[in-house]
Amino acid sequence: MCSFMKAIHLSLAISFVITVSFSNVVHGLDAKAVIDSPLLTEKIGTNRTIKVDLNGNGEFKSVQAAIDSVPEGNSQWIIIHLRKGVFREKVHIPENKPYIFMRGNGRGRTHIVWSQSSSDNVESATFKVESPHFIAFGISFKNEAPTGEAYTSQNQSVAAFVASDKVAFYHCAFYSTHNTLFDYKGRHYYDNCYIQGSVDFIFGRGRSVFHSCEIFVISDKRLAIHGSITAQNRENPTDNSGFVFVKGKVYGTDDVYLGRAKGRYSRTIFAKTYLSRTIVPPGWTNWSCEGTTDYLYQAEYRTHGPGAESYQRAPWSKQLTEEEVAPFLSIDFIDGTEWLPVWL
Repeated sequence: MCSFMKAIHLSLAISFVITVSFSNVVHGLDAKAVIDSPLLTEKIGTNRTIKVDLNGNGEFKSVQAAIDSVPEGNSQWIIIHLRKGVFREKVHIPENKPYIFMRGNGRGRTHIVWSQSSSDNVESATFKVESPHFIAFGISFKNEAPTGEAYTSQNQSVAAFVASDKVAFYHCAFYSTHNTLFDYKGRHYYDNCYIQGSVDFIFGRGRSVFHSCEIFVISDKRLAIHGSITAQNRENPTDNSGFVFVKGKVYGTDDVYLGRAKGRYSRTIFAKTYLSRTIVPPGWTNWSCEGTTDYLYQAEYRTHGPGAESYQRAPWSKQLTEEEVAPFLSIDFIDGTEWLPVWL
């Protein structure tokens, strides 16, 4: 009987460990976990799928045609599965088509590509999402327009315009030579994404978390000034927007600032992030921000690597304490427990 009871206790203990481990993955508590497509599909709770295949082995050959087929006011998750290939088209998720999960076969296999420069960032965008409750997984978004003339009507070439609330990108990539990711407004989560650009290439006034993302800086020789990775545009002291980069790494082929102040209340934090020598010693710039720097929130927490030396940092920038950074490291910064299917 004693052996039997021990076996029961051992079985219960194993069951408890398995349950806790699974719960940790689901609720984003296990930092070693990987968020993959099956887990996301499980969490949104649907297998309703529209297949898009360039070779005709699906319901549609065009991504936009598949989106157009989703009914207005859609209230249940629907999967649009983009099979491998290069989809050369502009894609728009309109505001009246929520609950779309756009699932690719991997960012090295599924690509949405367009080539357009414009005086208007939104007009130039290869991909636009203006509906809430949108998820993308395993897709590369690219604007392959050549670098235009600085300060001209052909300067903007956006890869993705994110202009809605409750949007998440997992294992995606964003490519452009300039204004790559227009993170315009709303609460957003980027997990294990790759973002490439040169000048102000992550910009807008979104309230966004970039978790374990790779930021790659390419050269832009048109300008004498150094470029910036971010240009966050928080508008006033009650505005709860901001860009938070947690873990991940920054590297590239040209010198760059972590961010410039796009407005007096600009807020950007890099935490626990590897910074290569591509980051210039001051780290931050108030270029284009008129007046005092007292309201800027350009900050770091435990950044590391050769670009993380703080002794020459801009005097208004902050090196945060554990207590100061805590609200930004929590998924509650974007109210993620209320809407994200899974996070790390």
